[in-house]
Amino acid sequence: MTDPKNGLGKLHVNRRTLIKTGLALGAAQAVSAPFVIKALGETPIKIAQIDPLTGVYADIAKNELIGAQLAVAEINASGGVLGRPIDMLVEDSANDVGTAVQKARKLIDRDNIQFLIGDLNSSTALALGQVSNEKAVLHIVPGGHTDAVTGKDCHWNVFRVCNTTWMEVAAVARTLFDLYGKKWYFITPDYSFGHTLHSGFQTLLKRFGGTDLGGDMHPLGTSDFSAYLIKAQAAKPDVLIFLNAGQDMVNALKQSVQFGLDKQMHIGGAQQELEVVEGLPPEARIGTWVFEWYWKQPGVPHVEKFVADIRKRSGKVPTARTWFGYAAVHTYGLIANQEKSLNAVKLARALEGFTLPPQVALMPGKPFYRKGDHQLMPTLFVGQAKASGSDPEDLFEVKQLVEGAKVALPETETGCVLKWPV
Repeated sequence: MTDPKNGLGKLHVNRRTLIKTGLALGAAQAVSAPFVIKALGETPIKIAQIDPLTGVYADIAKNELIGAQLAVAEINASGGVLGRPIDMLVEDSANDVGTAVQKARKLIDRDNIQFLIGDLNSSTALALGQVSNEKAVLHIVPGGHTDAVTGKDCHWNVFRVCNTTWMEVAAVARTLFDLYGKKWYFITPDYSFGHTLHSGFQTLLKRFGGTDLGGDMHPLGTSDFSAYLIKAQAAKPDVLIFLNAGQDMVNALKQSVQFGLDKQMHIGGAQQELEVVEGLPPEARIGTWVFEWYWKQPGVPHVEKFVADIRKRSGKVPTARTWFGYAAVHTYGLIANQEKSLNAVKLARALEGFTLPPQVALMPGKPFYRKGDHQLMPTLFVGQAKASGSDPEDLFEVKQLVEGAKVALPETETGCVLKWPV
């Protein structure tokens, strides 16, 4: 969001989004100060972010937006892209594929955006990838995890910051199996994200020689998990695997503790989010999970400054979602300035193998976009949720750092075949 005091960037949000997200109208409509426009050039570069700012994923979507806004402010403060300021347009997909596609077409055809970010909903991310590919717009998926985004449904113009579901599963499955037991039961959201997580766990559980006791699929936005939890309790697994996200995960974990399941079996899964853990009562901050980024990283360069900058803007520490949005926007700014071009094909070619610099990577290792499928290879943080820590927002204990490239499927096994324009 634009800071009216420093004139960095400009955010456009439609009325519906403003009302539902509670963004301040004055801040959202603030424009860049005249001296900044003159210094950077007269014609801004338009980029857009489409995310579910309402509904079950609203909290995590808003954090992706906060990270993207900080990146826009930093880029504009340092001279913009090719000497031009970035204007950022924002739309609410509301977890609806049709809505997201309609808004993407409007942004591309009417607003003439040159770069697209979105969506954290995997089904919507896949649909947006088809639109951006048709329109030849460079597109980064910040937080839609289903494997197909950089797998069988990959596109030359689409890159992804967050991990694939396979990477998340492969990072944590062996730990769950070796430490907590061989019989697993699954509670899974019934759409592409949940399906690929579930499939990955089933594949590895079979490989390990474990027992799949079954599970249940549930719709997004489920408030009452009691029927699913009763069935899980009756199955008597060693490990109850939750594959939810957002408010669904909050509801599921709260109710599992109310049922006393945490005393009867180990609880865990793949992806977990600080937004979820913060939304839980202390007694429900349990389980073994994967965090895709964590704010407490002693000794890692630039992390403390990033945390301080986000705290100043939002009043909270950054989450993995904040970093997704931040990394996505900076990826575009870095590659455009490096190549001195806005041509989508040229920039996509240059991003193949591109390594994020430390001030954007903000983690151990050297995250890079893999050439064969355009998937970022970051570091994954495996560990345990905890009721409290040295800071009120320190709610995860990192036990293991896992290199993304070591748990990702080989490029030849992802199903990705990149078809470039002639």
